Amino acid sequence: MAARIKMGMVGGGPGAFIGAIHRLAAGITGQIDLVAGAFSRNADASRAFGAELGLDPSRAYGSYEDMFAAEASKPEGERIQCVSVVTPNDSHAAVSCAALEHGFHVICDKPLAGHIEDGLKIADAVKKSGLLFGLTHTYTGYPLVIEARRRVANGELGAIRRVAVNYLQDWLSREEDTGASKQAAWRSDPSRSGESGAFGDIGTHAFNLVEFITGERITEVAAELRAVVAGRQIDDDGAAMFHLANGGSGLLAASQVCSGAVNGLEISVYGDKASLHWQQEQPNTLTLKARNAPDQVLKAGANVGYLSPEALAVCRTPGGHPEGYIEAFANLYAAFAGAVREFPSSTTVDGVADIEDGLNAMRFIRAAIRSSENASAWTPLAGIEPRT
Repeated sequence: MAARIKMGMVGGGPGAFIGAIHRLAAGITGQIDLVAGAFSRNADASRAFGAELGLDPSRAYGSYEDMFAAEASKPEGERIQCVSVVTPNDSHAAVSCAALEHGFHVICDKPLAGHIEDGLKIADAVKKSGLLFGLTHTYTGYPLVIEARRRVANGELGAIRRVAVNYLQDWLSREEDTGASKQAAWRSDPSRSGESGAFGDIGTHAFNLVEFITGERITEVAAELRAVVAGRQIDDDGAAMFHLANGGSGLLAASQVCSGAVNGLEISVYGDKASLHWQQEQPNTLTLKARNAPDQVLKAGANVGYLSPEALAVCRTPGGHPEGYIEAFANLYAAFAGAVREFPSSTTVDGVADIEDGLNAMRFIRAAIRSSENASAWTPLAGIEPRT
């Protein structure tokens, strides 16, 4: 049996939603042990939460700086090998760069950072360290999203002509929602979320899903971003037309103020031969359509013979036994753990968003903001420069 990977975590303490998801996902893999953590900006709360999780008290740290220094001083077989970063966007750069500088691989919650300037700092640290860096764009871990990517790559859809992707929610649709939870408060605060709200939080998921499935980069956007709810300083709603590198076009909408929409992520990809359609709220079904032909409805399942080897490899249950959000997260963590184990003979993590994917998402955010500020003018992602 392969040795289990020793992981530390920064963030994800009391009251945090996403930290528990990451811990569950890492545990499901059977390949990762959480052995250390700095879970809160409050040192006492961090240590208490680590004890609550059952960590060795000496490895429940008061700060990430203390954790990285102490862990780096341990013998190689005892120290953490990678760090899961599940903090708000404003600290992704500081935590990730420090982890990489101390010799630890990093798997970070999306988006890469709150601003492209901080994203470029992480990119520089990744380059200097030569270590692994991955982003948890959850939805690329679903088996049928992987199947969709494989079908496009195999030419089954033909040349991609149009993509339509929506990510619609309603959890910030009312004025009182802004302060209803820790998650709502920091996501609505530009000092912590960054220069974008909905487009940074969920728009980057939609953006990443387009690039992951089509295998093409988005090259330019014409966008409108707005704050619908009174008092919001950053967007809670927006839409963008976009162009793909090989000539296709698309529409992307991301909103957190659409009443009745719970987690409405859906994508349709249209080629000159056929199209495919996937909805996150029905993640175990992928529909293929073609002119003058019956629809094909594909189902996920470890015993489903018509799926590609790549999709079958991440199916955990037989057909008819649905898999979902946490399992998709776990697939990303399993891939990352495998790459850590093989490092340095391999320096990539197949199927997990890397630093370039993250930077392109940051360019998308900045380009969308600039376009919106300029009457929705077409704005290229290439050449997006940091603010001086």
